Amino acid sequence: NWRREIPVMISVFINPGRTPEQPEPNPHDWGDRHTNRPEEYNRLNDRYARVIIDELLPVLRKQYKLSPDPDMHAIAGTSSGAIAAFTVAWERPDQFRKVISIVGSFVNLRGGDVYPEKVLAGERKPLRVFFVDGVNDNRGLRNGRYDPRLDWHYQNVRLVQAMTKKGYDINYTWGIGLHGQKQGGAILPGMMRWLWRDYPRPYDAK
Repeated sequence: NWRREIPVMISVFINPGRTPEQPEPNPHDWGDRHTNRPEEYNRLNDRYARVIIDELLPVLRKQYKLSPDPDMHAIAGTSSGAIAAFTVAWERPDQFRKVISIVGSFVNLRGGDVYPEKVLAGERKPLRVFFVDGVNDNRGLRNGRYDPRLDWHYQNVRLVQAMTKKGYDINYTWGIGLHGQKQGGAILPGMMRWLWRDYPRPYDAK
């Protein structure tokens, strides 16, 4: 980035784990039955954060010089990956303080719909989060009946409202998209510029 709008960074992409009894995923049938994603990504605990921080980061630090500053560390995801990214930062703001959430699954798959209440009840954490979702995301229908706890867009809005009320540094874009990555992918450069809008630039002219 020759304009220095974002720092030089290393990007790491992680697939969810697979237990021995799960079949190998294939391009024609990529479902949750192939991976441990529901347990790893949707649970509201620190287990996934510990995998990232205690197992992955030490390996990266052996190969690369990483900043120790948590304000220089971002984590991102889509759908269940988005709530997983948010949970890592929520549990360990000492390591990650920037989050991108694209069509985040803040719904009752494993209790994620309680995040607005957790945000309002807890002390404000030093997080900066950009949310993306569409009004045509999954809208909470199960067996023909509406369940607000399974309404992706409604729960994203609730979380944004709670974080706004609590004074968090957040931004969001609500489009007309479905449950997918098109909208987030289209505006990713803007999200990155916003997340890193004030990062230290030691070589800027005084």
